[in-house]
Amino acid sequence: MLFGRAICPILLACLVLWPLSAASPVMPVSEVKAGMVGLGRTVFTGTTVEEFKAHILGVLENAMGPNRNLILARLEGGPLASTGVIAGMSGSPVYIDGRLVGAVSYSLGAFSREPIAGITPIDEMVDATRSTSPRPAGTRARADLRLPLSSASLAATLQQVFARTNPFAQSPVDVRFAGVSTGAIGGAELGALLRPIATPLVMGGFRGEVAELVASGFATSGFSPMATGGAPSSQGKASAPLAPGDAVGVGLVSGDLSLGGTGTVTAVDGARVYAFGHPFYNLGPTTFPMTRAWIHTLLPSLMNSSKLGSLGEVIGTFDQDRATAIAGTLGAAPSMLPITLVLDTDRGPSRTFHFSVVRDRLFTPLLTYLSVVNTLKSYEREFGTSSFMVRGRALVDKHPEIAFEDLFTGDSPSIGAASYIASPITFLLKNDFEPVEINTLDLTIVSSESPRTAVLERVWLDAPLARAGRSVPLKLLVRTAEGDDVLHTVNVDIPANATGPLTLMVADGTRLAQIEQRESRLQQQPQDAAQLVKAFNKARKNNRLYVRLVSADAGAVVEGETLAALPASVLAIFDADRSGGGISPLRSATLGEWAIPTEYAVSGARFLSLPIDAN
Repeated sequence: MLFGRAICPILLACLVLWPLSAASPVMPVSEVKAGMVGLGRTVFTGTTVEEFKAHILGVLENAMGPNRNLILARLEGGPLASTGVIAGMSGSPVYIDGRLVGAVSYSLGAFSREPIAGITPIDEMVDATRSTSPRPAGTRARADLRLPLSSASLAATLQQVFARTNPFAQSPVDVRFAGVSTGAIGGAELGALLRPIATPLVMGGFRGEVAELVASGFATSGFSPMATGGAPSSQGKASAPLAPGDAVGVGLVSGDLSLGGTGTVTAVDGARVYAFGHPFYNLGPTTFPMTRAWIHTLLPSLMNSSKLGSLGEVIGTFDQDRATAIAGTLGAAPSMLPITLVLDTDRGPSRTFHFSVVRDRLFTPLLTYLSVVNTLKSYEREFGTSSFMVRGRALVDKHPEIAFEDLFTGDSPSIGAASYIASPITFLLKNDFEPVEINTLDLTIVSSESPRTAVLERVWLDAPLARAGRSVPLKLLVRTAEGDDVLHTVNVDIPANATGPLTLMVADGTRLAQIEQRESRLQQQPQDAAQLVKAFNKARKNNRLYVRLVSADAGAVVEGETLAALPASVLAIFDADRSGGGISPLRSATLGEWAIPTEYAVSGARFLSLPIDAN
C-alpha cells in the first residue's frame, strides 16, 4: 500500500510531461535550449504538408501566467522569409530530434514580416484540454446581445464575452527570458510583444454590408476575416487520416452559408486531436464541428499575411477551447441547429435555403440573425420600401413551440424580421432557469416591394350605452399608405357583473406593449422557461390592432401571471405577502381583450369611455 501511494504522484507527473507517448515522443520545455533547431510542419497550399525550420532563441518563462511558458523561435523555410508568420499556421507542430516540442501559436502581430514566433509547449496544451465535461448553464458565455446588430454593437458584444485574457504581463519585466539576447530588443521585451496568431475566418455566401458586419466584429477578437468559396470536391487528403501539420477548421455555420476558422493540427493521439496552441475564443467546453480544411493560396501582406482556405467535411467535434489549445475527438459530428428558410416573392420562383448553426448560448442567436438578414439582403432590394411577412416555428425541447407570425415593412424590414426571429432564441438560450435546447427552426418569409402600412384613423360605437352581459359592436377605421380606407368591426363582450364607466382602448402592438410595461414595470418578468415561451407566443404583433376593455377595479401580478378584478379580500391577502417579491398590484383590471388581424403594419391608438346601462 505504501509503495502504491508513493508511486502515484510519479505516474501522474509522467502523464503530464509525456502525454502523447503513444503517438509521438515529447520533449518537455525544460529540455529546450537556445541554439537548438527544430523542424515544423504546416500546409501552405492545398493539403500538402511542408516542412520549415525553427531556430530556438530561448524560453519565455511565466509568459502566459504562473508556470505557463512560451518557446521563442525564428522560423525559416518556404515562403516565411517574405510573409513572416502566417495567419493559419496556429498549431503547426515543431519537433526537435524527432520529439514533439509544441505548436507555433504566437507572432509579433500586424506589420511585422520578421518570422519570429512563439511556440506553446505541448504538455501545456494537453494539460489544459483534459476536461470533457460540458459547460454548465450558469457559466456559459453571457452578453447583452442587442438587436438589430450594427458593426459597433457586434464588436462590443464579442469583446465583452470573448475578450481574450491578456496572454502576457503588461510589463516586459514580468517575463523572464531563459536564453540568449535577440539583439537590440531584449528577449523579455520581444516576448511581451507577441500575441496569438490571427485565426483566418472564412466566410462563404455572406455579401455586402452583412459581410462587413461579420468582418468588423470578428476582426476585433483575433480573427482575420476573408470571403471564400467551398473546398474543392476532390481534396487530395480528404479520405486520409488526420495528421500533425494538416489544415483543420472549426465550423460555425454550414449549408448554403459557411463560416468558420482555420488553423493547423498539432498532434493526434488515437482519436484525440490538439490544435492552434492558443484559444479559438477561450470558451472552455464547446461542441463545435471539427472539419478538414483546404488552403487555396497564401496572401502575403505587410499588415498580416494569411492562408486563404475553405472548410471541408466534418470529421469530429472540438469539445475544448482553452487558453493554450483547442482539442477534440475524431468521429461523430456535433448536433447543430437546422434552419430552413423559404423565401417567396411575386417576382420569381420560391427559394428554399438550408443552414446549420452551432449550438451555443451566444453564437446560436447571433448566427441565426446573420443568416436570415444576409439571405434577405442577398435576394431583396436594399433601397426603397419593402415588406416581409414572417411565418414559422421553433421547436423547443420539452416546451411548446414558438410560433412566428408578423409583418415588417419600411426602409429596412430585413433588420426587423431577423431581429424578430433571433430575439426569442437569444432569451431562451440565455435564461437562468434551465438549459433549453431548440430542435429546429422552420421559416417562410413572403416579400413584397410595396409598403404595407396603415394608420388607425378613428374608432366609434353606434350605441351610446352598453348593457352588462351584452355585446357592443366597436368600429375601427384604418387608412392604408395608398389612401384606402378599411373598416373593421369587433364585438366587445361586456361582463355580466360590470359596472361603469369602462374604458375601451384600441392600440397597435408597440403602443400596447409600452403601456403594459408602464403599468406593471418589472413585476411581470417570467419566472421560468415555460413562461418565457408563453410570453413570446403572446407578444404583440405589428399587423394587429388590439382592443382592451378596462375597468378601474384593481388586480395583481402573481408570479408573472396577471389576475384581473380581484375582490378586496383577496387583494388584502396578496398585499400582506408582497415581501416575497412575486406579487405586484395593478391599478386597473382588463376585463377583455381582442386582437384584430390586418394585412398591414398598423399604427395608432384611441380611447373611448363606455358608459354602462344599469337597467
